[in-house]
Amino acid sequence: MSQQLPPEAQEKLENLQSFQAKAQQVTMQKHHTEAQLVDYKAALSTISKTDIKASLYRHIGNLMVETNHDNAETDLTDRIESLELRLQAFSKQNDRIQKQSEKLQKELQELLNIP
Repeated sequence: MSQQLPPEAQEKLENLQSFQAKAQQVTMQKHHTEAQLVDYKAALSTISKTDIKASLYRHIGNLMVETNHDNAETDLTDRIESLELRLQAFSKQNDRIQKQSEKLQKELQELLNIP
């Protein structure tokens, strides 16, 4: 015999499930960004070890275009900074979602009289 939840509790439960889905999505985006960051840092490390006169290429869409050492280094440094800022934003977003989820869990427990 299943018990029907009060409408307010049902709404809070749905909101909680929504926050959990958002948290999972943010976590996946964060992991993807972290992987990109590792790749860019490895590329920057490799460039710093190459001869300044060496030919370097970068992707622009489906094309490989020749670039110089300084431009490649600047581009990678800018991308790394951008990814680090994105990671900070994901962390803050994840923290907000976590706090909202905890608040909803407490409210739901109070509604259902769960200690």
